[in-house]
Amino acid sequence: MKRIWILLSVLALAAAVAPFTGPFVILLLAQILVLGIIAMSVDLLLGYTGLPSLGQAAYLGVGAYLTAILATKFGFGLGWDFWLVVLMGMAAGAATAGFFGLFAIRASGVYFLMITLALGMCVWGLAYRWNSVTGGDNGINMRGRPKFGIELANDLTFFYVVLGLFIASFFALHLLVSSPFGKSLVGIRERELRMRILGYNTWLHKYIAFVIAGGFGGLAGVLWAHLNGIVSPVDVLLPASVDALLMVVLGGPGTLVGGLIGATVVVFLREYLATMVQWWQYVLGAVYVLTILYLPGGIMGLFKGGKA
Repeated sequence: MKRIWILLSVLALAAAVAPFTGPFVILLLAQILVLGIIAMSVDLLLGYTGLPSLGQAAYLGVGAYLTAILATKFGFGLGWDFWLVVLMGMAAGAATAGFFGLFAIRASGVYFLMITLALGMCVWGLAYRWNSVTGGDNGINMRGRPKFGIELANDLTFFYVVLGLFIASFFALHLLVSSPFGKSLVGIRERELRMRILGYNTWLHKYIAFVIAGGFGGLAGVLWAHLNGIVSPVDVLLPASVDALLMVVLGGPGTLVGGLIGATVVVFLREYLATMVQWWQYVLGAVYVLTILYLPGGIMGLFKGGKA
């Protein structure tokens, strides 16, 4: 509980400081929060259920493309119906995960990893080749952010909306992992055979977690589309899924808070290192390797106490 209060204090501080910063910093903070949502969805699978997924970017892409297509081709989601698009994005991500889960949940370990990778690449192939709908390699340029009493075209206003959705996502996932269902997921992660012997339907538990993670991935996709103003196949490439997975590992699996910490570290390292050296990717890769070797519990592993 102490970690939750610390998180809320940090977010409140960011909300208070944001008006006194420039557009670049505001959008950087919004990007961290969006990536924090996708990282928490990965953490639900990796940290709590023991399922290392490499296909989470697929659900982000589904939510992002749905948002862009509705906005550019139908003019939908640019007013109060923005909130309906948020729900539709989550539903689309969950539905895609529901379909993929029928194949992926049958496997475990490295086989699960490879199946989610293959399914994620199917979404990338669809985004790349279906030119009439997705724009192919050129992607889809958004017309602008919604206006419904407040203008999300204002970067600060958009940041506060993203902040509110991040907090809602965090507490929803925290409530989930703290529930008996969440405890059963941890039991499956630790010893799935024992859970089966106790009478738990482990396949169904993992499938539900997979679908929920897809739903939050879709939410991140809706926000990602409005954040960048463009959606392209790059958003669903393998590196996007790898980054989300590594954010969780860096921050601390099985903590939720670690997802935001990992996203913060990765985004700031990228922005800072890119201005200093051309081979910043190697430095970031070295950070990942050192974390896995010497800090398997991630940054949150440095602190003792209950997880949140």
